[in-house]
Amino acid sequence: MIDGVLTLQEAADELGVHYMTAYRYVRLGVMEASKSGGVWQVQRSAVERFREEAEAAAATTGPSGKGGARNRRAPWSRRLESRLVAGDAPGSWSVVEAAMAAGSELDEIYLDVLTPAMVSIGSRWEAGELDISIEHRATGIAMRILGRIGPRFGRRGRSRGVIALGAPAGEFHALPIAMLGDLLRLRGWEVSDFGVDVPTESLAHVIGQTPDLLAVGLSVMSSENLESLAEACAAAHVADPDVLVVAGGLAVADLDHARALGADAYAASGAEMDEVLTQFVRTV
Repeated sequence: MIDGVLTLQEAADELGVHYMTAYRYVRLGVMEASKSGGVWQVQRSAVERFREEAEAAAATTGPSGKGGARNRRAPWSRRLESRLVAGDAPGSWSVVEAAMAAGSELDEIYLDVLTPAMVSIGSRWEAGELDISIEHRATGIAMRILGRIGPRFGRRGRSRGVIALGAPAGEFHALPIAMLGDLLRLRGWEVSDFGVDVPTESLAHVIGQTPDLLAVGLSVMSSENLESLAEACAAAHVADPDVLVVAGGLAVADLDHARALGADAYAASGAEMDEVLTQFVRTV
């Protein structure tokens, strides 16, 4: 044993559980661990933290012995972040499955579990704590999670309107757009995701070729792409003067900023986008 570091078997012995039980804790993101040379290693502090959380959870469990709402409020986002940083795709999906089994709704998985985990990973990369390869790998796993859970966001019934989402030339952040698309589908909108790094002329083509298009949502995460966003907004208005152009993303500060770039409206979240679209429908 390295000072302060346990093997997974040693961690299991410390907790008084079977090896496979400790392994399940790791794969669910409940107990933090990492692999070195193909061997799981657990910091002693992680074992102590797991023990403290387990004791606190037991203290708040109801008389029936079931956690109920407590399980729904479990730190799923932190657990998912741990598995994403470790590059553990099966473990990441296990965390999502566990959160859903505990009662988390589809939109809560995106807004309260996946988004905070990815924001934290991005912040840690910016702070120099994580290599960019770790952030990219985590994003890839997150996209695969969306691929598995995304089809569940479809809602039966009449469409509330057709929306196109994407990012202008130079912008490569696809995850926020994919998540927004699913959240809007859950609210009854028909969404066409035309992807990222879309040339202005191609954007105009998408608008012209999408029947009954109500609005176009454009996302920019980097301020370096604001000029490209302005060009995309102008092209959208030329392609269809009646279409609503909504700008969003971390690089767009507020409604005034969005309008200065040529957009008609601004949305900082899926809920805001839904509200903007709903209000627009009432006016047309």
